[in-house]
Amino acid sequence: MESSILKSILDVGETIGVEFKRCGNGIENDVYETVCSFLNRFGGDIFLGVLDNGTVIGVPENAAPDMVKNFISCVSNPTLFAPTIYLVPEILKYEGKTIIHIHIAPSAEVHSYKKVIYDRVNDSDVKITATAQIAQMYIRKQEIYTERKVFKYVGLEDLRLDLLPKLRIMASNNSGQTHLWNSMTDEELLQSTRLYTKDRVTGETGYNLAAVMLLGKDDVIADIVPAYVTDAIFRRVNIDRYDDREIIKTNLIESYEQLMEFGRKHLPDKFYLENDQRKSLRNIITREMIANTLIHREYTSSYQAKFVIERNRMYVENANRATQAAQLTPDIIEPNPKNPIIASFFRNVGYADQLGSGVRNLFKYSKIYSGEEPVFDEGDVFRITVPLDERLGGKEENPTQGGSIPTQATQNPTQGKCVTHKVSDLDKRILAAIEEKPSLTQSELAMQLDVNLNTVKYRIKRLMSINLLGRVGSSQKGHWIVK
Repeated sequence: MESSILKSILDVGETIGVEFKRCGNGIENDVYETVCSFLNRFGGDIFLGVLDNGTVIGVPENAAPDMVKNFISCVSNPTLFAPTIYLVPEILKYEGKTIIHIHIAPSAEVHSYKKVIYDRVNDSDVKITATAQIAQMYIRKQEIYTERKVFKYVGLEDLRLDLLPKLRIMASNNSGQTHLWNSMTDEELLQSTRLYTKDRVTGETGYNLAAVMLLGKDDVIADIVPAYVTDAIFRRVNIDRYDDREIIKTNLIESYEQLMEFGRKHLPDKFYLENDQRKSLRNIITREMIANTLIHREYTSSYQAKFVIERNRMYVENANRATQAAQLTPDIIEPNPKNPIIASFFRNVGYADQLGSGVRNLFKYSKIYSGEEPVFDEGDVFRITVPLDERLGGKEENPTQGGSIPTQATQNPTQGKCVTHKVSDLDKRILAAIEEKPSLTQSELAMQLDVNLNTVKYRIKRLMSINLLGRVGSSQKGHWIVK
């Protein structure tokens, strides 16, 4: 590892994928706990001989080779690690001190250390004991699509075939021509959309979980996925509870329609013209959010999905089979369909677009609708948050009469002009927390505000770029200045 790369890691500090350990008198148990948590999450890097604040104190140079040998022996010992692993630590020199670097790649299996399973949460190693959490970990490790699971005792009588005539019309309208579905029988349609398949592992043939979720009768869905529900909540006046609520447990086709209606009921529709045609910003944004939470959800999880509308934001969140922990943007998103059969069905009827286009649409139209970009947080729980302009209230805004969105003015030093920047509610909360305690670390901010660490880092970087926040001293020993 190059010194410049190591320096940048030390400056940033501990994260979900970086851990510092002192290791003055040898390698302690907590190092192996971190190894286990990295294996079970997204991998990471451990640096021995470094304090929590990033200060390099080193390990005894003459003891480093023995420490490496002992480490390799422990991680390959089946009485300690199950299953065992093979890792080769690297001995490095940094500013005259000896440190040991251990790179851990994510594993395809769930590992335990001394019969305890550990997971990585932000920059901490957490013991996992709850059955649901362990099950979610196994789901995340499996490179399978649970929507393909076949239920051999589900028949045509368990499906809402009465929805198919409407869906055929929708598919034709979406394609702009007569759709192939119109020439198919009900059974042929279900087979062509992969809702009736053969399990290549067990050899069983029948209707799968995707068929049950898309078209199943309510009692069939309740039997197969009893925890399935989407909780739609409107919380504007009664912020401690809710002003309106719908608990939706029906098939995905009607769930989509009910959630869209809930959005139309409680969200304003800001006036907007694009190429001389009026577009409903509200419908575009809620369509992408709702389609995402229905298509990409992990239905075997007991986590309750939500669609929440509040005074200054709306968000959806659902259980997810995560491949990373990150904040997604249009530049870094990689198409990764969690339920490709369900996604394809939604695209046929016009409920969704090609994978990735929804993210771009949300970034484009959210800025027009509320003046702020959405936030996509990828993890075991996937969340999309779209800021709302409180000034819109419940009425449509006419651009010829409406006022401006609240902004923060800063000075452009190169041109001497006043430039306005939009400040979100989260930005204000970050600034308020820092003003109260300037020494807060980004990890402490994330915990205090109950926000993903990557989100905090992104917002702080933006606040510094528009000159609302500054930093004095190093990333480890300095403090913030609210300007």
